Order: sequence, then structure tokens, then C-alpha cells
Amino acid sequence: MTIVPNFQTVVDPQKLEKLAEVAIKVGLRLDKGQDLVITAPLAALPLVRLLTKHAYMAGAGLVSTFYSDEETTLARYEYASDASFDKASDWLYEGMARAYANGAARLAISGDNPMMLSGQDPSKVARANKANSMAYKPALEKIANFDINWNIVSYPNPSWARQVFPDVPEDVAVGKLANAIFAASRVDLADPISAWAEHNANLKKRSTWLNGERFSALHFTGPGTDLTVGLADGHEWHGGASTAKNGITCNPNIPTEEVFTTPHALKVEGHVSSTKPLSHQGTLIDNIQVKFEGGRIIEAKASKGEEVLNKVLDTDEGARRLGEVALVPHSSPISKSGILFYNTLFDENASCHIALGQCYSKCFLDGATLSQDQIKAQGGNSSLIHIDWMIGSDKVDIDGVSADGSKVPVMRKGEWA
Repeated sequence: MTIVPNFQTVVDPQKLEKLAEVAIKVGLRLDKGQDLVITAPLAALPLVRLLTKHAYMAGAGLVSTFYSDEETTLARYEYASDASFDKASDWLYEGMARAYANGAARLAISGDNPMMLSGQDPSKVARANKANSMAYKPALEKIANFDINWNIVSYPNPSWARQVFPDVPEDVAVGKLANAIFAASRVDLADPISAWAEHNANLKKRSTWLNGERFSALHFTGPGTDLTVGLADGHEWHGGASTAKNGITCNPNIPTEEVFTTPHALKVEGHVSSTKPLSHQGTLIDNIQVKFEGGRIIEAKASKGEEVLNKVLDTDEGARRLGEVALVPHSSPISKSGILFYNTLFDENASCHIALGQCYSKCFLDGATLSQDQIKAQGGNSSLIHIDWMIGSDKVDIDGVSADGSKVPVMRKGEWA
């Protein structure tokens, strides 16, 4: 039996405590009496314990945690019947959706081994992912529609650390990844909560400028990329802290360096190449190249993980259309670290990116009052998935396209123009 290793000697306990405090006070801004649902890898138990402590100190009603484990996940692929891969724990996801409908907050700890399923049958991986996506949809809608306050933070799972730093001993890799997480999350600073307030103000300035411009589209150009992303009618840019429909202002992603909005699902044209690998559900997908017509991906290639990519695109009709476009300067702290995290939470904050699938209803003017039919009519996409992948670099330029066709420089060589 494998015992979860203890890396307390290489993971700074004071910074881990600060991360837990930031997750509760900045990420969630948990309300008194509010329940909290946590999901986490088993390796993240030290962080879960601190999060639970800080949640109750903030007045949480009830904290419930659900754990995942790599060995039990892999056991399914080795021993389960073929029919198992078309099943998901509907009862669990229905319970989560009910918890969110009753006002619970959501906190996910990211840190799974990005290559966990790389040696498994891509067809089984795709079937299991689709079954989970279908079962999770009622809960995901509460999150994607921003009904509740939610947050994602990370913990340096040893198997993840080995992928990021393969040339050093495991304990050294865990320490290096922990320090990178702390720096990106601003908990290595003397006053992380004040630092987050300043950072949120800066992101707000960017989104306010973009909202004032009212661009009808963004035009991306660079190596392997000539892409026009039409923006949804009545779109609204967001970045940093946002207010959920329950009235709580939270930071969904820690870290975050992006400002983002909703593309028009029918108005994306051209071709685009990824600039970083995408780690998706244990499979690495690299050198993605896709072509859009009428908002839909009609061709898709990848040098690694292509079969999984195409199965993802076949999840449903909305999987081949965009639900998000996000702008991140190449000089972001995560980009400057030079680390490829193999984790979307971090890598998306090193690069401009787009997301396949479900849009965020909050990225519309008066989004909280719009019905799903109205969101669709304004160009918002609907899907079982929401998968970000990176298309920005120091070689990519972006222009804002106004309604009259004139262009305004937004980014040059990956930096704000």
C-alpha cells in the first residue's frame, strides 16, 4: 500500500497557511454560515486541513471534502469492465448541484499528475470524460453561470512536481513547485491580501478600457495564427475579482493574470496554433492546430494527443465552438518564471488563450438577468465542456476590430499596446 508522503520539510508551512487564508478570504470571501464543498487530490491533505480551519474561522456552516486518488483512478483502467467507462457518479454530482443551489461555495484544489492517463486507451479516457461531463453539467452550470462564489488553488502533488521538474529528486521537485505556486499566488509577499487588492485594481483598469472600446472582434496574428474572434453581442470584459449572483465578490482563480470575455459562437474565422501544451484529464495535447469556419472548428491536428483532442471536440455541438477569449501579457509573472506547469490554472495565466465549450453568462451586460435563450441569441455558446488552451506568445499581435472595421492595437509582441 502506498502511503501519502509527508513533504512538510520542503513545503514552507507559513506560506501554505497564507495560501489557505488567501483562498478563503480573497478567493472565496466565504460568507458567515455558508457551506463549502472542497474537491482535492489525496496528496493535498495538508492544504485541505488548513483550508477547513480557515473556513470555520471565517464562519463556515459545514465544510465537506471529496478526495481523488491516482492509484484508484488507474485501477479502473486496469481492471474495470468496458461498460464502466460510460458511467459516472451521477448521485455525487447531483448532490453537489443541490448544495450549490442551496448556497454552498465551491473550492477545488488543482494538482493532479498531468500525465496520469497518458498510457491509457484514449477511447476509454474520452468516454469516461464525456460521462463525467454529462453528469457534472447541473453542478457546472451553477459555477459557469456564476450563481455561487468559487475558487481554485493548487498544491504541489509529488507526481505533478516530477513532471514539472524531472531532473531533480522528488523532494526537491516538490519544494520548487511549492515555491512557484506560492509566488504565482502572491503568498510569498508580506501582505498577500493587500497585494491581491492592488492586483485586482490593475486588472479592473484593463477590463474597463476594453469595455469602453466595445470591439466587435479581436484579430490575432502570429506564427501559425491568423484568427478573427468575433465577440458576443453585449459582451462584457472581466478580470480578477468578480461578483457572483449571490452578491459575493470573489477571485475564482488563484493565480490569475487574465482579462476575459465571451466570443460569438458563430463568428470565429481563420486558423490558430497553440503556443503551450494542453494538459487535459491526464493526457498531454501538444502543437494544436485548428481551423474555424462560421465559428466552428472544421479541422484539428496535434503532434501529441490528437486522438483525445478530436474526441473532446466530438463531445457535443458546442465543443467545437468558443466559450471564452482571454488576454494575458507575455510578461506576466507566471510567464516570466519560465516554468511550464502542465496545469491550465497556471499555464493559461502565462499566455493569451481561448476556451472550447461553455461560455460564462457573467461576461454579458446584465448577464445575471439573461435567460439561456437570450445568451444564445447574443452569441453565447453552450457545451458540456470548458477547456482553455494557450495561443499567445511574444510573437503574437492582437488588434481590436471596431464595428466600422477600423483596428486599434491591443497587444504587440505579447504586451499591452
